[in-house]
Amino acid sequence: MSDLAISSPAEIGLFPRGFLRDSADYILSQQLSDGAIPWFDGGYADPWDHVEAAMGLSIAGEFAAAEKAYRWLADIQLADGSWWAAYKDGEVHNCERRESNFVAYVATGVWHHYLITGDVDFLLRYWVTVEKAVEFVLSLQTEHGEIHWAVDTDGKPKEDALITGCASIYKSLECAINIAHRLGHSRPHWLAGRTALGTALRERPQRFDRTWESKARFSMDWFYPVLTGVVSGSGARARLQKKWDEFVVAGLGCRCVNDEPWVTVAESCELTMALIAAGEMGRAAKLYRGLHRWQDKDGGYWTGYVYRDQAIWPEEKTTWTVGAMLLAADALAGLTPASGLFTSVRLLSDPAEDTERVDRLHQFELSGSQG
Repeated sequence: MSDLAISSPAEIGLFPRGFLRDSADYILSQQLSDGAIPWFDGGYADPWDHVEAAMGLSIAGEFAAAEKAYRWLADIQLADGSWWAAYKDGEVHNCERRESNFVAYVATGVWHHYLITGDVDFLLRYWVTVEKAVEFVLSLQTEHGEIHWAVDTDGKPKEDALITGCASIYKSLECAINIAHRLGHSRPHWLAGRTALGTALRERPQRFDRTWESKARFSMDWFYPVLTGVVSGSGARARLQKKWDEFVVAGLGCRCVNDEPWVTVAESCELTMALIAAGEMGRAAKLYRGLHRWQDKDGGYWTGYVYRDQAIWPEEKTTWTVGAMLLAADALAGLTPASGLFTSVRLLSDPAEDTERVDRLHQFELSGSQG
């Protein structure tokens, strides 16, 4: 572990000078020629964190690099719509499982890039990729609404569900539905799947962590239902307040788990966005301002800090941590048209319903003219 001299949050503004450029340059420095964005130099890439970093590139205006990242995903997508858990050096690095929330997240990234660029052709290019991914994910949904967290090497479902993973899928389904509706496709079973998943997350806690120890010690299980729109309004504020002292270390950030003296930058960024979603803008800004102390000279952000030892750990500057910093910055400052993606829920209307309404209006007008 490395020692770290901590600056005072009061000495740091919302964004340091050059924040956007330096952050983008760091992600670009780690992106490989094929478009993959590994965690760090020499590390592996996984589909979820790869998308998180790609969204950071979109926020910074690095559209070509972001699109190259999505092209890499599309090129290696399996026939059933999924991806393996990790890739390295152009090869599969982990073929033990394919995780449902990893697979779904491509929809969030594609919709995010479209919101920023307004490029309908981009949506059209990746529609089949998104459609196949969503169909794979929904094939793992049970009659109770939750979605199995993964399949094994042979494609057999690993029959249990994660709160954080399913909450992430809930947001991804919102994005996938919006992509479909924007392109004129009606997908009522996607809407039904999202509704059932939300009901399971809100009302059926017994459907999660059935075969392993509860994940409640992880902060993401606490704030992800707020971040992704499963819980909103006063319910969101009450949820965040309930475990605030358990997970938040004043002046430092959000713990990854409640039983370790370790704050992590990405979780702190996601909590920042959850706070905004719950209407707690002041708390969000205060939490976020203190995170820039973890930035290194090359623009990267250290993953976490063990405050008991006053040391950085692990000694890694992950690309997805930088992506999370950019997403939180956008949510706070409204830097792009995608700034509200993780702080609000917006579903575009179903084109089939729009057509039905137009037809009814037309029939009404015809009957009026004939009368």
